[in-house]
Amino acid sequence: MKKVIVDMDGVMADVYHQLVKFEKRDSGKEIEISGLAGMPEIEAFPNGKKHVNEVGFFRTLPVMEGSRDALEYINSKYELYIVSAGMEFPNSLREKFDWLAEHFPFIGWEQIVLCGSKRVVHGDVMIDDYPKNLDHFVGEKLIFTQPHNELIENENFRRVHSWEDIMNIL
Repeated sequence: MKKVIVDMDGVMADVYHQLVKFEKRDSGKEIEISGLAGMPEIEAFPNGKKHVNEVGFFRTLPVMEGSRDALEYINSKYELYIVSAGMEFPNSLREKFDWLAEHFPFIGWEQIVLCGSKRVVHGDVMIDDYPKNLDHFVGEKLIFTQPHNELIENENFRRVHSWEDIMNIL
């Protein structure tokens, strides 16, 4: 059975819409996601570093469209693991676990890996929005389009724009 590794932030959870919401709340500034192509998140959102360290940021992330149904299917056909970096933002550890339990109750605790570096992760397919996480992965690499990566062209990655794209592959 194929082992499928799925990132959480930016793939299952809509971090960009959360950052836009928090930025508007704190500064009144309305940031258009469509204007952020190729820009690192830290540059795109002036208060982003503060927001990701705020209690509740990860717990209240919107669910990425199509992810729940797709992951329920993938979970029934493959060995699924959710792998998310959590060490950089200590508040996120409990919040990510609780978020997954609420929105993806069919994913068991044994399938959740909250880690520092994803270099230790091995599997057949990895879906992530950060090239740095895919670079060291040995299996098939699916890069989930987000503004920070949309200008990157890398023949080692297969680009997916939605969960529908992923379902067409898997």
